[in-house]
Amino acid sequence: MTRTILAALLFTTAAVPAFAEDAPQEPHAKNVILFIGDGMGISTITAARIYEGQKRGETGEENSLSFERFPDVALVKTYNTNAQVPDSAGTATALNTGVKTRIGVLGIGPEATRGVCREALAHPLPLIGEEAKKRGLALGIVTTTRITHATPAAVYARSADRDWESDSAIPADQQGQGCKDIALQLAEANFDVALGGGTAAFYGSQKGGRRSQPGADLPAQWAAKNHGTVVKDLAALRAAPMDRPVLGLFSPSHMTYMAERKPDSPEPTLTDMTAQAIARLQADPDGYFLMVEGGRIDHAHHENRAGYALEETVEFARAVQWAVDHTDPEKTLILVTADHSHTFTISGYPRRGNDILGLVVPPAGGGDSDHAGSDVDGAPTLAEDGKPYTTLGYANGPAAVDVDDEEDGGRPMPETGIAAHQQSLVPLGSETHGGEDVALFATGPGAAEAHGVIEQNRVYDIMRKALGWEK
Repeated sequence: MTRTILAALLFTTAAVPAFAEDAPQEPHAKNVILFIGDGMGISTITAARIYEGQKRGETGEENSLSFERFPDVALVKTYNTNAQVPDSAGTATALNTGVKTRIGVLGIGPEATRGVCREALAHPLPLIGEEAKKRGLALGIVTTTRITHATPAAVYARSADRDWESDSAIPADQQGQGCKDIALQLAEANFDVALGGGTAAFYGSQKGGRRSQPGADLPAQWAAKNHGTVVKDLAALRAAPMDRPVLGLFSPSHMTYMAERKPDSPEPTLTDMTAQAIARLQADPDGYFLMVEGGRIDHAHHENRAGYALEETVEFARAVQWAVDHTDPEKTLILVTADHSHTFTISGYPRRGNDILGLVVPPAGGGDSDHAGSDVDGAPTLAEDGKPYTTLGYANGPAAVDVDDEEDGGRPMPETGIAAHQQSLVPLGSETHGGEDVALFATGPGAAEAHGVIEQNRVYDIMRKALGWEK
């Protein structure tokens, strides 16, 4: 009898499911680093992968950028609430607030009309950067654009229009209603590190600067209030006290393209700024949130300059690798994504290892049977107008040509090399964004949430869940 009762008790105990609170808890991240390659669509990643490999003398196709080795990957849908193809303000807002919104606005809900101050004030959204500071974490912002540009501004600002970077940019009919320009919002924000370009919006004495305050010096006001340090070059950044907040403004507008940097440039690279930010933020025992933007990838694409965009992407990947090498993988969630894509294409039937910035040269014996192009091995493929074309190109932009212009001989010979302007189809003053999904790469605590095809605002939820702020 006793044995029967004991067996029954053992069976009953084994059959009882464990309570939820007894289940092992997933480890939370102490730190989150969000890397945003502005305009870094999947075609950009592919081309940059090849470009980086070819810079080392390899064929390139087999190469992987640093973040492509992350274990978890998702596809991200980037549309804005009123735009099929988005801009950086609406997409960066989705990443930082968890809410999709209109094109061209920062940190405000989709109910607010762009450019209408009172509506913007009525529909503010929560910012993950602000929440991080309220919870005791350190906050860092790094960019190669103006620090008041759309993507970095989305970390700390709310604005009815992304272009309101200085008070001189706010239209007269919207002034005096309570809206602050983006530069002023940064000067009043609570952050530990902010590094980028764009001095003009902070001073009254610079072209495009502050209208209402001719003698304004917002960085000095910020430094006095926060016991911070303002720096204007790499040497000063490295020398700045590690135990004080730092604001770095390294150029009047956007920072110099990597392809145009001089060896003795006083500007820090994206990797330099990332290294300095992490070194300073990691001193906070409660952890940190850091946003790092490779912003000039986007600008190069707008100019139809693929080589410049790829060089910026390679530097972006280098900054990611620095972060991977200098953070604790058990405590740090690193996310790498893009805010949107571009109309950038990789086409033709170039041979393996063909110069990614060069003309399409088919494999020995010819490429596709309908597009062999040339009977001479090693000669470039010819288009129907009898001229070669590059592997990289754009659907629209300033490098479009009039193929019917007989006076100029039709389509000109395409440019090649890093400084080239790749040809585009539709003539526009500036190439547009693309609307296809972008990638999200993740590693560290909470990275497994990056899977499948997700809405862009879900990235915000992934970060908050990783930090243990929501279940």
